[in-house]
Amino acid sequence: MMVREPGPSPARVDAPAIRRGRPLARNEILRNGRLGGIAPAELAERFGTPFYAYDLDVVTRQVAALRTALPPVFDLAYAVKANPNLAVLRHQASLGLGADVASGGELRHVLRAGFAPEHIVFTGPGKRDDELAAAVAAGVRVVTVESVGELRRLARIAEAHSRRQPILLRAAAVEAARHERVRIIGDEGAGKFGMDEADLAIAAAEAVASPWLEPLGLHAFGASNLLDAHALAGHVEATVAMAVRIAADAGFALRLVDCGGGLGIPYDVHEPVLDVALLGSRLATLALRLAADPATADTRLLLEPGRYLVGPSGAYVARVTERKEVAGHHVVILDGGIHHVLRPTLVGQEHRVRVLTGVAAGSAAGPGRFPVTIAGPLCTGLDVFVHSGVMALPDPGDLVAVLDVGAYGATESMPFFLSHALPPEIAIRGGEAWVARPRIDPDVWLGWQVGEP
Repeated sequence: MMVREPGPSPARVDAPAIRRGRPLARNEILRNGRLGGIAPAELAERFGTPFYAYDLDVVTRQVAALRTALPPVFDLAYAVKANPNLAVLRHQASLGLGADVASGGELRHVLRAGFAPEHIVFTGPGKRDDELAAAVAAGVRVVTVESVGELRRLARIAEAHSRRQPILLRAAAVEAARHERVRIIGDEGAGKFGMDEADLAIAAAEAVASPWLEPLGLHAFGASNLLDAHALAGHVEATVAMAVRIAADAGFALRLVDCGGGLGIPYDVHEPVLDVALLGSRLATLALRLAADPATADTRLLLEPGRYLVGPSGAYVARVTERKEVAGHHVVILDGGIHHVLRPTLVGQEHRVRVLTGVAAGSAAGPGRFPVTIAGPLCTGLDVFVHSGVMALPDPGDLVAVLDVGAYGATESMPFFLSHALPPEIAIRGGEAWVARPRIDPDVWLGWQVGEP
């Protein structure tokens, strides 16, 4: 298996370091033993454990780093699926980002958060008619069309609303080959996403002929969590090349190319930080080529980062409830587990785990370190965060953090398993913390249930 918020803080980033081409050091919530500048014990005392915490100043710095590196022709639309917490969304909106939504619920949420409709892109492979109608009625910037059938449904809906809807045609993932050639390759999901070249041609022709659809360009997603700047740049270059050809063949002006997300973060201590300066350098060359061609001089490019912007901002904090030794092996049990942080088990990738308080917190090296398994309270052997990690032994009552969970954390979990409380989500900005979503006791959802008619 595998609210109300304090005002925004100013963006701060080592822009000269980016321009010199040095990869940025880790920008994350845990700095000098504090979470967003606040002592972990203070947060635990105020909000209880376990809890999620998001440092919005980390998000600000991630956004600033990316904007500094990218050419001006690029727009950013935050991928809401990464973390749809309202405080996170409102912060992104305050920074002037667009939003990439993939459901009617996400669309309603980003509108509530303050994103302007003209900055919202609606993607996703299974849009219902009511979701398409909501997107048209809201006046979103663009709807990504995943199939010829979806295109025809959207045209009927746009006609019913008397609105010409801007669209992008979604291709299966593209990759660069030698001599700037481009080919369609299988996206994750065995064809779930996008269209092959034959259907792209049909969809493009129908969109051009329709009075209710306005084709702007192409959308293609490459891969997830890439740390290789060259691979990311190659995907953007290949997607643009395909978009130029499709627009020319169909006879419409290429005004927007959505190259998806995929910008990664390091989960392991030995993984590198994505070199956004190198990425920006490659993309600057592309931008110059586009500007020099009358056919693409007005073309905008779009990236949909999610994990890159919010992943490092998050920590899941739990308390040690028990420590034992089994057949000479040290085991630590927390009051939180994979029902709240499923990703490590789901994708088979351990996150960095840090002891925040107690004697073990100051013992990153030297003697007194042992192989330790850190596990949660669930009645399943899958509920393990660290398998035999070498560390100082935390004591009952100590706080432990799972890092890099600002993306695909709280909402990519299974919170109803074993009827534990849902942990609160705490937002931090400028050293101030507030409850962005409260703890939800199991009595709440048990109370929704009806035992008899």
